[in-house]
Amino acid sequence: MSTQSQPVPATHELAEPPFSPALVEEMLKVLVKGIRAHQLYLPNNPVYQRALENLKRAFLPVWSHADEIVLSITEADFRWEGRSVMHEGNKSESLPWVFFKDGIREIRLMKGFEEQEVVGLLDILKRVKKASPEEDDLLTLIWEKDFTLLRYRFIDLTLENNNPIEASVPAERPEPLPPPQQMEAEPEARPGIVRLEDLDATVHFLDENEIDYLRTEVHKEYASDVRRNVLAILLDIFELQASKPVRDEISDILENFLMHLLSAGHFSTVAYVLRESQELAARGRELDGVHKTKLVGLPDRLSAAGPLSNLLQAMDESATVPNQNELNELFEQLRPTSLGTLFTWLGRLQHAEVKAAIEIAAARLAAANTAELVKLIGSADVEIALESARRAGGLKTGAAVAPLGKLLTHEAAKLRLTAVQALAEINSAGALQQLERAVDDHDRDVRVAAVRVLGARGQRGALPKVEAAVKGRSLRDADLTEKMAFFEAYGSLAAQAGVAFLDGLLNGKGFLGKREDSELRACAAMALGKIGSRDAADALQRAQGDKDVLVRNAVNRAVRGGAA
Repeated sequence: MSTQSQPVPATHELAEPPFSPALVEEMLKVLVKGIRAHQLYLPNNPVYQRALENLKRAFLPVWSHADEIVLSITEADFRWEGRSVMHEGNKSESLPWVFFKDGIREIRLMKGFEEQEVVGLLDILKRVKKASPEEDDLLTLIWEKDFTLLRYRFIDLTLENNNPIEASVPAERPEPLPPPQQMEAEPEARPGIVRLEDLDATVHFLDENEIDYLRTEVHKEYASDVRRNVLAILLDIFELQASKPVRDEISDILENFLMHLLSAGHFSTVAYVLRESQELAARGRELDGVHKTKLVGLPDRLSAAGPLSNLLQAMDESATVPNQNELNELFEQLRPTSLGTLFTWLGRLQHAEVKAAIEIAAARLAAANTAELVKLIGSADVEIALESARRAGGLKTGAAVAPLGKLLTHEAAKLRLTAVQALAEINSAGALQQLERAVDDHDRDVRVAAVRVLGARGQRGALPKVEAAVKGRSLRDADLTEKMAFFEAYGSLAAQAGVAFLDGLLNGKGFLGKREDSELRACAAMALGKIGSRDAADALQRAQGDKDVLVRNAVNRAVRGGAA
């Protein structure tokens, strides 16, 4: 970096450009848009991703004519081949000024830069925009980045003559040390000073166990989460230093950093911060109301519908499936009120593996907060109520019986059906009593589901409604599945008392020897099989030779105990 650049020949500016400056000008305009998007949006934001794709496409027309672009830089201009291709007079918004003020007078972009290194340059420009005076300047940051497809020339602003200095990335290596005979003689060792050179400085004197220990510790050090360590230090400072400015600054850092951690998928670290902040709020000394509210409110902010929805959407759009343990750890720190948002998004998620992971984490959160789960059963949002009812049944939540009973009057048939299924899973006396209300529901699927459960559970309180349906006219117009469900339930609930009626349907004859409808007779046979008494068996035996195939098959199945 210490060699001086040669002056550019005067003929350089007069040479005819190999292609139109408009291509370079358009490329720089898109580059500026990409810089602004990088400063405003997170990497997973669609606006940022579109801007980056546009930026990559803007370079293609240029590379079709040349393998590199050389831009000279003045206070307000980028110049190419002696022509201004970008002019920005306002220094506060000027991209050329950002380079010029730190001494960079020329940049050279080579083919492939937009694919491999452009994001690194965007990161540097974003950092420089927010940097304080004591932080590294643009030139230092570019040098540290060690670009291979971006080169530059700069002027050392500290030199009086301001001679231009050639600098390219990677930078020149330091001058080699002089030969040993030219080096200054080492000072004479003082008495009592131990010199490392006098000892065996290698590790070969260690035994195998010690070497294994060192290797393990090195691996542990490299595997440790640096972010968590830094956050732990911040929390310690917050607890030990009662200064209001210090705590204000750390509160802001924690609040903003959590969002970046979430967007990067560091769920375990976020969970750690949320957990530690609650403990700190409980034990912290000299905490004023504002700071305590900020600490306690960190889980509230993440649990709110907006931030949580953004997180779930980003996870669904990401190609990376979150670690299940880390996701569980994060969801354990959410407030119970987040369940509603989670239930809403479970029906929207498209990524199957992400949906499965969130499903498991949501189930754990619901199991730990059954009071909120029961409350959500009465939600006006049908999807939230549906998911809450389903999970309440799976958890056999006794407190959900009354809200589920109210759902049996809801106008949405799918919600009533889910309530029936949930009450069946809970299977308490109260749940079965609520199910009796669904026997005469106006939706066929709800009726069938309810009567099957009541018959299987032997809920005799439902017998009057079931008997009314079996002996009435309305069931005659139903399909065979519904008829069979009601008759089998009737056989299970009525027991011996129903044999005479069922025998009359199966074997009886009406006026002029006419028998009942084949489907009703088959259903009566299956009901007699459910009763299983001697009288029921006799009735079935009398019908075994029936000429009607449907009836004969039903009788045979009933005799075998209803086996298929």
